[in-house]
Order: sequence, then structure tokens, then C-alpha cells
Amino acid sequence: MNTPNPALDVITIGEAMVLFAAQQAGPLDDASSFARTTAGAELNVAIGLARLGLRVGYLTRLGQDLFGRHIAAVLSREGIDRQQVVMDAEHPTGFMLKSRSDDGSDPQIQYFRKGSAASHMQVGELSSAYCASARHLHLTGIFVAVTPSTREVVLELAARSRAAGLSISFDPNLRPALWRSKDEMVASLNQLSTFSDWVLPGLEEGRLLTGRDSVQGIADFYLERGAQGVVVKLGPEGAFYATPTERGHVAGVPVTRVMDTVGAGDGFAVGVISGLLEGLTPAAAAARGNAIGARVVQFPGDADGLPTRAELDALRKA
Repeated sequence: MNTPNPALDVITIGEAMVLFAAQQAGPLDDASSFARTTAGAELNVAIGLARLGLRVGYLTRLGQDLFGRHIAAVLSREGIDRQQVVMDAEHPTGFMLKSRSDDGSDPQIQYFRKGSAASHMQVGELSSAYCASARHLHLTGIFVAVTPSTREVVLELAARSRAAGLSISFDPNLRPALWRSKDEMVASLNQLSTFSDWVLPGLEEGRLLTGRDSVQGIADFYLERGAQGVVVKLGPEGAFYATPTERGHVAGVPVTRVMDTVGAGDGFAVGVISGLLEGLTPAAAAARGNAIGARVVQFPGDADGLPTRAELDALRKA
């Protein structure tokens, strides 16, 4: 079982990419200047948790190139443990382009990740000792879809974490383009969810994965398969939470202007995970998720709006 005083609070695994964000609103084809930052759902969560003072470890492969060195520097700057970050001299770091949308609509995104260093990650790189040094594992449905080898890595990490006594959270974070078929995606992500204590689907994700229309039905699907809790993201309407003994709705946080919707779900996960690890009730953890998600959409970058502990305290007071 997990050690009483683990070295890390949370570990997560995924593909980190360099993001070039357009600086002019409009179609990506017309953008003429870009700002460089980082992207990757799991990386966003790692950054958000680290800014709140949690001890976070990140598992990935980066190319031994300028993009990889940039991401490694960001990990260090954010205080994220890099012991399980492999620098790969043979394969490049992935990157992506994102349009700017000032009207609150979802931006256009173009990925350049095929054959990346992260896509070549192997089970042999996993350290059981490192896994057992943490309290909690956070997973998404993205890295499991990248290649057969990354799928094997994620499932093995989930199994080892379960055996070591870690709690596990899972955000489906659907990326249909990465899968060969809808059926494969649904079967694989539902398999991964069975390792998880807390499942954090969006409403439409939940409907697709469970075949159930209502938030109650979606929650029941995961609770019936062993989850201890489910939080369904409802966007501006807030969130619905359910455990075997309680359930309810937490209102959303009003936002006057949406700058960028990308990363809102990752911010929500930061709030829920940090809240649960700190002993908050499911309702209070969901409320923190709503608050951080609402803050994130008011900033242009994926991780720009993720708050520090002081900024979170200010949000709570507001």
C-alpha cells in the first residue's frame, strides 16, 4: 500500500507540446504572429496543482531539441518533479498551433505530434518505486489514445498505482481523431475508468461513453463500476456530483468575458483534485473546480489562468 508520508502528492502522465498561440483574432490560416507557450491537458493539471502548493511529478518523453528543452524549463520553473521525464535524442517534441478567438467560441487547433518522442514511451520506462512515492494519480483519455505503446503504458501505470494504494482520478478528455473508431474509444476509456476513484466527464462526453442521457444516469454508470465519486462538468451551468451516499448540483461561476475556452476542463480538474486531496467535501471540491475553470477561460493561454494559492484564496473571498 501507499506509504504514510509520500514524497509526492500527485503524479500524472501525458504528452507535453509547445503551443504557438496566434496573436490576432481570426482564422489560423491568416495569423501572422504567434506567442510560444506549452500545452497538454495533463501538463496543465500538473502546473495548476503545483501552483496550489502540491508536490507534483510528471511522466513523459521530450525530444532532445529546443522545444523539449523549453518544456523541461517550464516544468522546473513551475516546481514540477522531472525524475521521470526522459529526453529522447531520436524523436522530436510535438507542437501545435492555436487560433485566437475573442468572441468566446472554441479556437481552431492544428497538431504536429505524429512520431513524437512522447508517442514512443514504453512500459519499461515506468518506475514502480516512483509510482508508490505518490498519493494520487491523475489520468486523461488522451495519452492512452496516442499509440499502442502509450496505451500499454497508461494501463500499466493505472494498475501499478491501484496496487500501490494511490487514489486515481480520470478525465475522459475525448479526442476522437486519435482513435480508429468510436467503439474502440468508448471501450478503451470505459476500461480505464474502472481503475478510477473519481471520474470527471463533461456532459456530452458522459453521454457518449455511457449511453445514458441524464447526469444521474451518467453518474450511476461509473458508480456501478466501482468509482467512489463522479463529477459531471456542465460548463456555465456548473457541475453535478455524486457518490454512493450523496449527490447534488453546484452552480457555475458567472464570467463577463470569455477569452479562450481551451484548458477550462483542466482547471476544473485542478480544483476538484486539490480539493479532494485536502479533505473538502465533494460539493466544495466541485465548487473549487467551477471557480478555477471560470478563471481559466478569462485568460488567453491554456495555463495562464491557473491560480496560485493566494489567487485561489482571493477567488474564494470574492
